Amino acid sequence: MGWPMLVGGGIWLLVLVAVAMLLWLALRPREGGRDSQARELLDARYARGEIGRDEYLEKRKDIAG
Repeated sequence: MGWPMLVGGGIWLLVLVAVAMLLWLALRPREGGRDSQARELLDARYARGEIGRDEYLEKRKDIAG
């Protein structure tokens, strides 16, 4: 066995970790996904005059958390 086998196994481990990280980065939710959509809908409703300023500010605060 010896150290060359350990190095080869270590390289494969690094490859597997790199692939796992790439998959995680590709499949994770994007920043501001749901909150951003909610804010866009709220902005559109306010712009169309469907809701007033007070309701807009209250809902915007709720969305922001």
